[in-house]
Amino acid sequence: MTKNNMAEKMFNRYYRIFIIPMIFLLYYLLSYLVNPYSESWVKMFKQSTKEWMIEITIMMVFCWLITEVSLITARWMDRWIPWERWPIRRFVAQLFGQIISVGILLSIFYVVLSSIFGPRENEPVTIPEKLDEWQFVFVCVMLSILISAVHTGNYFLQRWKTSMLEASELELKASELRQIAMQSQLQSLKLQLDPHFMFNNFSTLSALIEEDKNTALSFLENLSRVYRYMIVNLPNDIITLKEELRFIKAYSYLIRIRHGDNVDIRIEVPDELSGRGIPPITLQLLIENAIKHNVATGEHPLHIHIYQSEEGKLTVSNNTQRIPNVIPSTKLGLENIRNRYALLSDQAPDIREENGMFMVTLPLLDF
Repeated sequence: MTKNNMAEKMFNRYYRIFIIPMIFLLYYLLSYLVNPYSESWVKMFKQSTKEWMIEITIMMVFCWLITEVSLITARWMDRWIPWERWPIRRFVAQLFGQIISVGILLSIFYVVLSSIFGPRENEPVTIPEKLDEWQFVFVCVMLSILISAVHTGNYFLQRWKTSMLEASELELKASELRQIAMQSQLQSLKLQLDPHFMFNNFSTLSALIEEDKNTALSFLENLSRVYRYMIVNLPNDIITLKEELRFIKAYSYLIRIRHGDNVDIRIEVPDELSGRGIPPITLQLLIENAIKHNVATGEHPLHIHIYQSEEGKLTVSNNTQRIPNVIPSTKLGLENIRNRYALLSDQAPDIREENGMFMVTLPLLDF
């Protein structure tokens, strides 16, 4: 059973408790508003207690019948002339359907009352009595329309609630799928770091083995430490800046072995930023990117500076001295960083080049 059907069942269970007494009171209220000067009001107040009880019983039964007929008509039209498909046709059909159904009910009700209390005496019907009869018919039609309006309002309310619940469930599922996709993309992006990193360092290690085996052994030991760090942090989307800087200091040893004094890495980050977050291996990527695309010689050393920017963010800068024949980029450096920040935050890295300096400003993230 759907939620909409359950809500409708609950409504059908309890509507009699509230609707029928309400219709009973509305009948007399509308009758009075339509014609407060009717002689029937004078006769009604002159009735005995027994006559009062009989009239109240008859009217309660009639209000129950008119309620049932109105709801049956509305439900039948919900099936064959739904509001969503033919709203104008449904409005016209329901209006005339209520009038016809009430007319049939009144005819049957009149026949039943005549068989119980006997036919009306052959007396001429006066104009006020005719007006009272038409008033009775009019009020019954209005009550029937009111009941169907309540049913229609409840119908649209339940549909709206159902659509809102379905929309919320779809949004929740979409959010879960986005989260899964984000995690998958993050893992893919982080795995892209390995080939780029290992290619450069294994090339250096290969050259060192021929030149200096002791240095090669030391380089391999430090490379193992750095690579172990990368493996440990691979499952993490964000790590503390303190951890990343500790990794960079160890990584700087590899840079010194590879490039000597040709590359100068300087870190000036205040301690108050150490608890903020950053995607792992981000600084290593920027350092690799700077070394890959710039000349680094004894006469023209490459200066890489990691420091706090004026906005309280982290900036990595280097002097630009481009390599004339640049090897085609694998596009795993800056694009990788942009993509990871796009998945983790609404803040993006600021990448700019001005006055002979290439600068990347990284937003620091919260856990």
